[in-house]
Amino acid sequence: MGNLTQLNERIFLIDAHDLGRKARTGSYIIKEEKITIVETSASPSIPYIIEALEELTIDPIDVQYIIVTHIHLDHAGGAGLLLQHCPNAKVVVHPKGARHLSDPSRLIAGAKAVYGKSFDSLFDPICPIPEEKLIVKLDQEELEIGRNCSLFFYDTPGHANHHFSIYDPVSNGIFTGDTIGIYYHELVKDNIELYLPSTSPNQFRPDAMLESAKRVNELGVSAIYFGHYGMSTNVNEVFKQLQLWLPIFVNAGKQSFIEHPLATEGEHKNFIKELILEEITTYLDEMNIPRHHEVYEIISLDLDICSMGIVDFLQKEK
Repeated sequence: MGNLTQLNERIFLIDAHDLGRKARTGSYIIKEEKITIVETSASPSIPYIIEALEELTIDPIDVQYIIVTHIHLDHAGGAGLLLQHCPNAKVVVHPKGARHLSDPSRLIAGAKAVYGKSFDSLFDPICPIPEEKLIVKLDQEELEIGRNCSLFFYDTPGHANHHFSIYDPVSNGIFTGDTIGIYYHELVKDNIELYLPSTSPNQFRPDAMLESAKRVNELGVSAIYFGHYGMSTNVNEVFKQLQLWLPIFVNAGKQSFIEHPLATEGEHKNFIKELILEEITTYLDEMNIPRHHEVYEIISLDLDICSMGIVDFLQKEK
């Protein structure tokens, strides 16, 4: 089970190999009476999900629900393609995301603007989902997936306006997508936990992110299932680090705008990335993590996108 990890009695984590990297983006299978998949990653990840279903001797036609926390392509881009393999399933989505799954043209345009020539290899194809195959869940609505289990949906903006988190009462865990950050699995073997906020464009709002985190925290969960990547049961540390790093990210943006008032967007992005990376490097130096550690490569990629979101947020705040 190289790409499949059993997290508890009924929840399995699939390494979806987003961006061609291990332990980058996860999809989850909940083995209930109504087989449920949470997150699809992008279309190139779908073979890994199909392979995992086979390993668990689950026929794709028995999958009842495919849930996406939000519609960014690294979480939902493969939903339409997966649906072709799971013809009896319906896709559950936030009310602000449904129309973009049925007509993904704006999603495609936005991703092409960010990823340019890499778009096809990272995301293609993006298949529209028929409206009759979509289920919208509002804040605090539920979805029964077994006689003894209903999932509960909570509106959790901050990373994106079209984001909800899904609470599973059986495991007392919650699928948080990107709302409360990224878990850097590359450091697990070093016994280091690093959780950083995901501040990508163009709906990042720090106050909403903190409010969503507070809401999740008040549920008293025992486990957090991250979109990137895996499960953490050290819940207090997750919230502690979000509160630590989020102001550092935003203040780096403010510093750039103060010190470089005539800079272009691209220049601001580079300044912000440099400031944040300096803080992270100092933090990891104190943990005796060498600067050639593999985690720095993915942190650098993430900060490219995060710094763009910070620039976008601060420009809107002017």
